[in-house]
Amino acid sequence: MGDHVPVRCPVCRRTHTFASPVYPCACGAPLAPPLLRGAPAEPIRHRTWTDDWVTVRCQACGRQDQWPQPELGCPCGTVLRIPVRPVTAAPTSSAGATAAQRAAAAAAGAAGPVADGTTAQPSVSPGTPESPGPIGSPASGRPTLIPPPRTVAAPRPTFHPVTIRTARDAVTAAALYLRWLGFQEVVQPEERPASGIDLRAPGLVAQVDPTTRPTGLRAVECLWLNGLSASAVSVFFSLAGYAADARARADDLGVPLFVMDLTGTPQPVNAPADELLSTGA
Repeated sequence: MGDHVPVRCPVCRRTHTFASPVYPCACGAPLAPPLLRGAPAEPIRHRTWTDDWVTVRCQACGRQDQWPQPELGCPCGTVLRIPVRPVTAAPTSSAGATAAQRAAAAAAGAAGPVADGTTAQPSVSPGTPESPGPIGSPASGRPTLIPPPRTVAAPRPTFHPVTIRTARDAVTAAALYLRWLGFQEVVQPEERPASGIDLRAPGLVAQVDPTTRPTGLRAVECLWLNGLSASAVSVFFSLAGYAADARARADDLGVPLFVMDLTGTPQPVNAPADELLSTGA
């Protein structure tokens, strides 16, 4: 699991908790860019493909590779670059290995001392003398669980993003995300049409802005008009965030806005996007 650091947006002054993304190293070990705690995050005002990668060393095998620079999309529309500790810096602790040992011991159900001196407890099956019984049974002494409301969406599997290196990768990442949300038959045309619509599905039109400038008002309104004429939901994805007037207009029109970092993981930046992420297609 990656580092967790507090990040303050210099534009709107909001404070977020950011978790470093985890990637698989070539040796198979989980690898997360080490975040530079205490260093201020910087708004991304100009983006280049070559400058958005950082060198990270795997603590398991010592291999050094290029990985996407960690980024955070603030709800105010600003995309922040999260500073990473230089690869020459020595590791600060072995907490990751200790956590991995704990997880392995828990998965095996073994009892005994672990690396930090605590004792792992063996798992207990329901109905045994050591177990109070299932929740809600007379033996448990706990109240019966209240079932969730019908409006709660079924849990989705973990989203597996695609690293963005080109503008085409950004469209592919958005298509994967929309399929993960539950949209069926998402079509990605070979060539971008004049309308600017990059993705279509039954009841859906979506546009992806891979440029280095914040998406403007006109692009959001054009997407909404395309969705209106097709009686479809309009969804916008941007790598550089959105202009303030575009954000306000999207809120008025109910257009979900997402920002994507180079890991290919979209993040909602307005209420319609939060609702779409919560309920799915």
